Amino acid sequence: MSVIEVSQLSKSYRTYRKQPGLRGAVRGLFRREMEETQAVDHLDFRVEEGELVGFLGPNGAGKTTTLKMLAGLLYPTAGGARVLGYVPWERADGYRRQFALLLGQKNQLWWDLPSRESLELNAEIYGIPRADFESTVAELSALLGVESKLNVMVRELSLGERMKMELIAALLHRPRVLFLDEPTIGLDVVSQKTVREFLKHHNATQRTTILLTSHYMADIQELCDRVIIIDHGRIFFDGRLAEILDRFVDFKLVTIRLEAGGAAVPAELSAYGEVVERNELMVRMRVKRRRVIPVCKALLDELPVSDIDIQEVPIEEVIRRLFTEK
Repeated sequence: MSVIEVSQLSKSYRTYRKQPGLRGAVRGLFRREMEETQAVDHLDFRVEEGELVGFLGPNGAGKTTTLKMLAGLLYPTAGGARVLGYVPWERADGYRRQFALLLGQKNQLWWDLPSRESLELNAEIYGIPRADFESTVAELSALLGVESKLNVMVRELSLGERMKMELIAALLHRPRVLFLDEPTIGLDVVSQKTVREFLKHHNATQRTTILLTSHYMADIQELCDRVIIIDHGRIFFDGRLAEILDRFVDFKLVTIRLEAGGAAVPAELSAYGEVVERNELMVRMRVKRRRVIPVCKALLDELPVSDIDIQEVPIEEVIRRLFTEK
């Protein structure tokens, strides 16, 4: 049985649309015009135990709304879902003890207390034995490199240190399912890498099922084999990350560099591909996938090539193209 089962899950909101100006404000006192926004529109997907799945989409696509429904914070308008066999919005105690939700822009730690005291409070809430609490905090803080910060006031921590403490708080009760919404937002490069490595290690060793949203594609590339892409509340793609390139991008980037002192890059190269960057000794082209090998062979035969590099299109560019060209 799948750990997460989502079937025709939908969520809509009715909001008041105010007319502009004083006249519109007065009119609104007597007759309100309401409009309906479909945040999530009949989603269907399953996640198996131990999977780490990227949940992608532009702002307003419905990602956070979906996570909040799966965490039981919101009731759906229609459809259903089960996580670990529970209906999330019924908020059964057995379910609440087996999942965690971490929102990158929300704090669960007490601002004016040291992190350890907030963690101790969580341990009391979950009924975690003292020995288990101490060993878990020691293990997680060591992996995240924040052992020396446990007794520092939360408000005095850096953003990266605070996010690492939030992760410890979320994982303190060893949840089987973890919902992560932008866990690396605003972090520096070093902190992002630390959090990614920690999540990869935790997923591999604990078999925790993780559903991750992020606008940092490095998070997705390093952590997720499978991605679910949604737009306007609907699933646009569900499959392996590598399939996005094969399905939506029919070219690769070929870069050649010529030997110094030799012939310059020819002015006309359109027969090989679309030139995207060039100078006297370097050219980068978009080349159709099926033509990459013959094009590279022709360039090596005809030009004094010192180096040749073949790359996939960066995943950030692929996602951007998907949503700007739809």
